[in-house]
Amino acid sequence: MADKKMVEEITSMDVDFAQWYTDIVRKAELIDYTSVKGCMAIKPDGYAIWENIQAELDKRFKETGVRNVYMPMFIPESLLEKEKDHVEGFAPEVAWVTHGGLEPLQERMCVRPTSETLFCDHYKNNVHSYRDLPKVYNQWCSVVRWEKETRPFLRSREFLWQEGHTAHATAEEAQERTEQMLNVYADFLEDFLAIPVVKGRKTEKEKFAGAEATYTIEALMHDGKALQSGTSHNFGDGFAKAFDIQYTDKDNTLKYVHQTSWGMTTRLIGALIMVHGDNEGLKLPPRVAPVQLCIIPIQQKKEGVLDKAYELRDRLKASVRVKVDDTDKTPGWKFSEAEMRGYPLRLEIGPKDIEAGKCVLVRRDTREKIEIGLDEVETKVCELLDTIQKDMLEAARAHRDAHTYVARNYDEFVKTFNEKSGFVKAMWCGNRECEDKIKADLAVTSRCIPFEQEKLADTCVCCGKPAQKMVYWGRAY
Repeated sequence: MADKKMVEEITSMDVDFAQWYTDIVRKAELIDYTSVKGCMAIKPDGYAIWENIQAELDKRFKETGVRNVYMPMFIPESLLEKEKDHVEGFAPEVAWVTHGGLEPLQERMCVRPTSETLFCDHYKNNVHSYRDLPKVYNQWCSVVRWEKETRPFLRSREFLWQEGHTAHATAEEAQERTEQMLNVYADFLEDFLAIPVVKGRKTEKEKFAGAEATYTIEALMHDGKALQSGTSHNFGDGFAKAFDIQYTDKDNTLKYVHQTSWGMTTRLIGALIMVHGDNEGLKLPPRVAPVQLCIIPIQQKKEGVLDKAYELRDRLKASVRVKVDDTDKTPGWKFSEAEMRGYPLRLEIGPKDIEAGKCVLVRRDTREKIEIGLDEVETKVCELLDTIQKDMLEAARAHRDAHTYVARNYDEFVKTFNEKSGFVKAMWCGNRECEDKIKADLAVTSRCIPFEQEKLADTCVCCGKPAQKMVYWGRAY
């Protein structure tokens, strides 16, 4: 009974997707709630996923010339207010510090919701000549946004992220870096997290406060909702003018720098859960999984069984992140536990297997059981992990494509969103009024204007006027 009950504790995603999600983050011990309202404790298994994301992203950043720095967590109010659109965009979410010890502060400070203003202040003092450019900086830190509604990983008042901030001599260089980082993000999601994305530009309504242009990668979750998974912003010279960041160019004239900013957060862990998970729990792509292989000894009290499990672990640990479940639980419980924690592969070995010189590998993604010889364990495990990574991306892409629809008029558009969940591709005239109407009517937003444009019709899906762009629309987290 115990084995069965453990799996039953996860609410079925078809019954209540939000509860299914919460059950997984708690049962897989990724997070815990805390006494700090709206903030989560990230537990070792959750943080290990973040460490793998961080290490891989950091490596990819550095390959493009990025250097890491660290800025203060406090921003004086006068500094935050220098860029009007920026401060208006963040004002409702800012947390303020008003006292230092027992003394009221002369000027209140906010806990950083994002660090554009601090980087601008820094660049103003450190960029003087064209020789000082470009500045290609990134910081790993936490930020605070006073969200009304919170959900583990997807939206919390404090979250972990990286924020890149760059300064360039020309508009062309800034645009190039903006697109380059978006491509780094898209490749990372597909290669490492097995999450397919749509790349494109945000509409004026949805862009970042203070940016000239915002670019995004959008992923589709299992329930058909979109998740903005990474953004890259081109600031032009707007912040430079607000903060007076000028440099002397080769021709001895003063010019303003052009800036970019780009970020990814711990919400990627939420994306992993909602793109790949199932009713048995988490399902982690091998490249990001903290444990890629779990060895489960059968009848482990029998002589030689645990020794063989440890021997296999020692043989594999140079090439695979591996653990042995040597707890005193039943094998059935351990199988359920390995599935719920999302380990990509498990290896089962008992006395009969040892005698026959074999063991059984079980894939988490398909549940396929494969019997292999003990002498070929290293080769087969590595081959299978590569296959699982590839198959998980293909499965996620198939799901996204099956839940991407086309609407050519408003009746079709409304009907699709009322009856189905997913992305809807439709033409748009470019006017904010149509975006507002769609949001009011259907609680749907423009997700992005994809780089890969298609001409689905001549007219806007909403107003019937001539269409400018094809847009991906959806309901989002």
